[in-house]
Amino acid sequence: MIKPFRIDIPQADLDDLADRLRRTRWPNEVADAGWDYGFPLARLRELAEHWRTGYDWREHEAELNELPHFTTEIDGQNIHFVHVRCAKPDALALVLTHGWPGSFLEFLDVIEPLSRDFHLVIPSIPGYGFSGPTHERGWDIVRIARAWAELMRRLGYERYGAQGGDFGSGISMALGSVAPEHIVGVHVNYLPTRPVPDEGIELTEVEEARLDKVRHLMANRPPYQALQALTPQTIGYALTDSPVGQLVWIAERFAQWTDPRSRISDDRLLTNVSLYWLTATAASSARLHHDAPRRVEPCPVPVGVAVFAHDITQSVRPLAERLYDIGHWSEFERGGHFAAMEVPDLLAEDIRTFFLKHDNSVADH
Repeated sequence: MIKPFRIDIPQADLDDLADRLRRTRWPNEVADAGWDYGFPLARLRELAEHWRTGYDWREHEAELNELPHFTTEIDGQNIHFVHVRCAKPDALALVLTHGWPGSFLEFLDVIEPLSRDFHLVIPSIPGYGFSGPTHERGWDIVRIARAWAELMRRLGYERYGAQGGDFGSGISMALGSVAPEHIVGVHVNYLPTRPVPDEGIELTEVEEARLDKVRHLMANRPPYQALQALTPQTIGYALTDSPVGQLVWIAERFAQWTDPRSRISDDRLLTNVSLYWLTATAASSARLHHDAPRRVEPCPVPVGVAVFAHDITQSVRPLAERLYDIGHWSEFERGGHFAAMEVPDLLAEDIRTFFLKHDNSVADH
């Protein structure tokens, strides 16, 4: 059963958040620390104070409730999603999947341009936001993809496309694997390509530099990733109990993974952080790092790739082409890991171009 859903956070939860922010116990910081030791204290104090006194959750809640929200239960798990229908009844449907530490909020600025040509289904990953925490093992990328396939079946879509970045990229690829008869193509804005020794592939200097960046990341695993992959429950205690802890855990990723020229507002960042805090999904969202498979998922359908210059890593096309049927490849000088929030115009047009190319029913309009 699919049920309409309305966001309505209890006032007691907002009051508790404000009280916890007021009583924050701050660490000291050495003089002129900058970013050498982690997220700067002054900037975090500024964000926390704005969250407590300037940011208005109710204002953003009302704006979000203008979207059509729904929930359904699939495989024993609550699934929240936004479903925006195109004015063209026979338009192709797209399922758009976020990653960590994002949410369905990542896609707010691409809904209007994409919904001119496509029906849009934007789910919250199990364990994230209004899908609520997971309660059992095994919610990995493939299981989530199967849930998406069931969701699209329930919504009556026989043919559709998939798009995503971060974990959303892996889930979209897996959806192409578990439901190839329904998927016209997969578009991703994050596609890690690991160095493969002795493959005899000629690479450009730029491509070699990209692989060097990947090698460095593989040799120096980011601390957040190690903690969430190895002990998500342990870090979950701190993030679920301290709003400032949850804030800096996410704000640091946004600061480090975005194009310095991007202008993601503090209010948009705080809405995303609030979603994690108010649903108490820090630990359950972190579990996806633990459960996600390390293998490459096959994807037998056409794949489109958008590469953004300031993402964590940039894909290497010759290596990607050994694994996937690359039907579209774009490179952008602007934008980072949160492309849908940073450069929604560029991403939306690239998604549109890919699916217009790979779906005759859309191209006929």
